[in-house]
Amino acid sequence: MNLSSHLLQRMLKLSPPATRDLIIQRDLRVPMPDGVDLLADRWAPRVGGETLPTALLRSPYGRAGVLGLSMARPLAERGFQVLIQSTRGGFGSGGIFDPLRQEREDGLATLEWVVKQPWFGGSIVLVGLSYLGYVQWAVADHLPPEVKAMIPHMTESALTLEFLRKDGMSLETPFAWGALIATMERRWAMFGKPIQDRRTRRALQTLPLGRADVAAVGHRTDYIQDILAHDTDDPRWAGIDHRHRVADVTVPVSSIGGWYDIFLPGQLRDFQILQAAGRPARLTIGPWTHTSFNNTAINEAIEFGLRHARGDQPPHRAAVRLFVMGEDAWRDVDSWPPSGYESQRFHLRPDGALSTEQPGESAPDRYRYDPADPTPAVGGVRLLTDSGRVDNTALEARADVLTYTTAVLDQDVEVIGEVNAEIWFRSSQPHADVFVRLCDVDPRGRSYNVCDGLTSLSGADETSCVTVGLWPTAYRFKRGHRIRVQVSSGAFPRYARNPGTGEPRAAATTLHAADQAVYRDPTHPSAVILPVRQPH
Repeated sequence: MNLSSHLLQRMLKLSPPATRDLIIQRDLRVPMPDGVDLLADRWAPRVGGETLPTALLRSPYGRAGVLGLSMARPLAERGFQVLIQSTRGGFGSGGIFDPLRQEREDGLATLEWVVKQPWFGGSIVLVGLSYLGYVQWAVADHLPPEVKAMIPHMTESALTLEFLRKDGMSLETPFAWGALIATMERRWAMFGKPIQDRRTRRALQTLPLGRADVAAVGHRTDYIQDILAHDTDDPRWAGIDHRHRVADVTVPVSSIGGWYDIFLPGQLRDFQILQAAGRPARLTIGPWTHTSFNNTAINEAIEFGLRHARGDQPPHRAAVRLFVMGEDAWRDVDSWPPSGYESQRFHLRPDGALSTEQPGESAPDRYRYDPADPTPAVGGVRLLTDSGRVDNTALEARADVLTYTTAVLDQDVEVIGEVNAEIWFRSSQPHADVFVRLCDVDPRGRSYNVCDGLTSLSGADETSCVTVGLWPTAYRFKRGHRIRVQVSSGAFPRYARNPGTGEPRAAATTLHAADQAVYRDPTHPSAVILPVRQPH
């Protein structure tokens, strides 16, 4: 069923506050088992705060400023007392910040401390975005009975690992985050962030990449060196992976994500694990990027978390609520991916055509990829700049980007689910990347990105069928529009450029241009595979 656009406005609009008269207790000391104290601030109504449920937020980004004003204050004004804690090694908390590795032990110790406080009102709800959501998964299988709900927002249980795939290194996001955490406690860091972001973007051009952290922040950083040296399956990352805890969570979970969010695939995986395990869970995916600001998480903390904390049930709704882009309407379904969508192959064809018809005999399409002038990232799933849905016209004019486009659609084509491509490919170099992007071309000829993905190859100088997993999506291509597929060999700096040599990415300095071939004939039927339901 479709839900009208007023629902989006209701989701974004906050309910009226119950009070604006708050007290803030700053620098509460929370002892850890190893003797380190972590600092926390408590926000609560001046009258009656000690009887209220506690919303717990554990953050590496400090306790004041944006987090206090955008999360703690609105929650404390609407039925919670709020505890914001600085994670180990940052903003006054003791110890050394070792990103992602200490959150289970410290999180469990913090929960144990909260329930013993004289102001504790009897129940806890875990709330937070990104890293603040990841710390929830770190303790999810060992929660005390006082925890009544979790609301992880644009996050997942294995936070860094999707970026570090050996077959597709997503460089920009983990590097930019590493630069952020290395500089965020410098004086005037918030006001200097635009300058720091520019330094970070320039540093990503550095060769070898092993020196890029010095260019970005002025010194070597362990986290950035780790992401450059260790792939997803490296033992170095074993302690940060909490995927195995998801099925054992014992409280209701409401997950919030975005179609252009950097953590979406992992968040959907976590939700599918919850559903398969029969856990009480619901999911909301909106038309958002990772840095989109909206009040959905606050409203969900009130409607879902506060009700569970009080022993009530939230209003009934479907397990999954999706914003269908293109239609610009909300859809309630029972699961992810929803039923009723069948895989349909759209084949790459001669003269830049895209069609459900089988390809005929034809020569491959060719282009030259030069890592010294890498195909740029434009919009999409990014952290630093121009993320989300953007016009791809300039990108598609480049000689190193192939495009394949359907005829004008005579009816709407609705795509909801996991999107994949199978590209028959060969390179003149043994190491190469295949980047595939799905776009919507409007009647004016403007091409807007829907979802995309990249696969890195070894043995690329042999013809092979390359499977590329694109981002999941919910999109309606409207009648009068066209569906387009881009094929290229990079999206830099979102993905690390492939030098063509096979050198370790931290040490690579030699760049070899490559002549690429994309095959699309009966023996090599390259196609994008869309989960389609065509409305009548």
